[in-house]
Amino acid sequence: MRDHFFVVTGGPGAGKTSLITELARRGFHTIPESGRAVIREEMARGGDALPWADRMAYAERMLERDLRAYEDAQALSGPVIFDRGIPDIMGYLTLCGLPLPPHVTAAAKAARYARVFLTPYWDEIFTQDTERTQTRTEAEATCAVMRETYTALGYKITELPCTDIASRADFASAQLAL
Repeated sequence: MRDHFFVVTGGPGAGKTSLITELARRGFHTIPESGRAVIREEMARGGDALPWADRMAYAERMLERDLRAYEDAQALSGPVIFDRGIPDIMGYLTLCGLPLPPHVTAAAKAARYARVFLTPYWDEIFTQDTERTQTRTEAEATCAVMRETYTALGYKITELPCTDIASRADFASAQLAL
């Protein structure tokens, strides 16, 4: 386990990326979500490793990016906050009803984080965009699956309060110092 690695997970549209952006503004090392990057890359090159095309290929591309980011982040000192972690891929596959390949499970068990922050589903801020096409129901289900996935891997979940970004960042920052 990397004692200075932290992950923010939850469903889409719950404020994860906004929190990560605020923590980066405050000087923390942050690692962006791989899923959106894969979507952008695949759309630009006309690929099909997309959540609405080849979900397993999409998961494999996210795993590649996440493992590389995890490895690269080991050179950073101080807290490193990941916008989603490797176990999120397990949650994604579970949500899609796809099998969990042994190498994905092994990666999630090997690449550990010190603490997991969960952004609960929050109807007041939920939005969709061209990359985040999930419905409210899917967002709630994703949050539940991520909680279950991380809990099954032995993580204690710290739920983030449903409050403004600055207050959420204050809460997370205080937890990072513990």
